[in-house]
Amino acid sequence: MTRMCKFGKPVGAIMQVAYVVDDLEKAALQWVNKLNIGPWMIMEHFPAEKMKYYGEATSIDISIAMAFTDTMSFELIVQNDDARSVYKDIVAKHGYGAFHHWAITTDTFDADVENYLNDGAKVAFSGEVVPVGRKRFAYIDTQGKLPGMIELIELSDGVEDLFAGIKAQADVWDGADPIRRP
Repeated sequence: MTRMCKFGKPVGAIMQVAYVVDDLEKAALQWVNKLNIGPWMIMEHFPAEKMKYYGEATSIDISIAMAFTDTMSFELIVQNDDARSVYKDIVAKHGYGAFHHWAITTDTFDADVENYLNDGAKVAFSGEVVPVGRKRFAYIDTQGKLPGMIELIELSDGVEDLFAGIKAQADVWDGADPIRRP
């Protein structure tokens, strides 16, 4: 039987859809007004370490906004610097507002990455997220076979609590205070 995450998705299922934008608050408010998705939790200068862009060490500065509708998470990403990145790559190809990736949670991170590599994919971007216990993420470049990347998110209690907390706000949201910060 598949394990369920605290935010209602089975481990291994697509739990998030992400887009690259040029202004987090403006984009989040558009999603509120057009799609009734919110509230948006904005996390400025999202703390990640040991980042690599196609295998080479990098240090990029991104800010993100996350919201839920039912058990699906949506993420908006803005890059705050000019470093080469998977985000700049998509903007150069498709412009701001473009779809970037699906996120999938995993309890078997290393094996899942290896499966994609064995299928000919490359790890486009990877690192460790600091506030959730240094859990790893990896963007798998599947653009030759799919219309975006796949982000693998290594699960932990901290990761699940982060997403569950954002989902809990969406579950009781009355439309007020659509932009929030931790």
